[in-house]
Amino acid sequence: MTAAVVRRLLQAVMVMFAMTLIVFIAINVIGDPVDILISPDADQIERARVVQALGLDLPLWQQYLRFLWAALHGDLGESYVYNEPAIRVILERLPATLELAVAAILIAIVVGVPLGLYAGLRPDGILSRVIMTVSILGFSLPTFWVGLVLIMFFGVQLGWLPSGGRGQTAELFGVQWAFLTKDGLAHLILPAVNLALFDACLILRLTRAGVAEVLPLDFVKFARAKGLKETRVIGVHVSKNIMIPVVTIIGLEFGSIVAFSVVTESVFSWPGMGKLIIDSINVLDRPIITAYLMAIVAFFVIINLVVDLTYTALDPRVRLQGEGS
Repeated sequence: MTAAVVRRLLQAVMVMFAMTLIVFIAINVIGDPVDILISPDADQIERARVVQALGLDLPLWQQYLRFLWAALHGDLGESYVYNEPAIRVILERLPATLELAVAAILIAIVVGVPLGLYAGLRPDGILSRVIMTVSILGFSLPTFWVGLVLIMFFGVQLGWLPSGGRGQTAELFGVQWAFLTKDGLAHLILPAVNLALFDACLILRLTRAGVAEVLPLDFVKFARAKGLKETRVIGVHVSKNIMIPVVTIIGLEFGSIVAFSVVTESVFSWPGMGKLIIDSINVLDRPIITAYLMAIVAFFVIINLVVDLTYTALDPRVRLQGEGS
């Protein structure tokens, strides 16, 4: 077990190192930030001064080594727009995106897993067919369109829920959270539902497929033959054996929500990292873009590590294979 964890950590370090190179190259081909930072009327002397101050006059390999050395010390530069360390700006926006992602993935799990189990246990039922049809529809609808419909229906027509912003927040462990207040929770519902729709449909279909695959297997028949209650057969024997692919998808989709919540945050004016990265790309704020990308890479690496460790709890065979290799 320890060897497997160490191996995963070494792989994570290698991935992070490779991504620093990819991110650095990508950032350097998206445009020249000097054109944004100086006045169009600035002379060549002023332009040269800014270029030198940013270190853009150095060869590319030297710029990368400086970037890598600073990154190892937690310094990804200072935002051109906010005049603050980029990491600090990202961390200020992270709680908003994180609570939105957690709310969305919880909704997706609560909706997707039970409906998937039901559809798998009764594949020929009318309700199961309706559920599967609706899940296909959930895959097909664009996120931005669903968001606009939710705003128009629940925010404008019915007036039940606020259509934008984060609302009031309360402090917990030195961080501001919206879900701790009634107003903030109301602001959280629509964007969370919008993000959860696709993932709920994905988890539903994956759960349904897993149930359909596991039910005919011998160990399920033996469990029923022993006289175990159907709830125990489904809740323990079936559910545990379909959880590995479901947990994998939940982990990856949680990371995807954090990384790609840009559209939802823009539609609902949610002040998270997604909206920040759009604003930063518009003004070529390289340090913010770099810090965002590196934060997302680190987040995915951590999620994959957690998912791998979760496998060992769900299926001892995974742990034994890891120790054997």
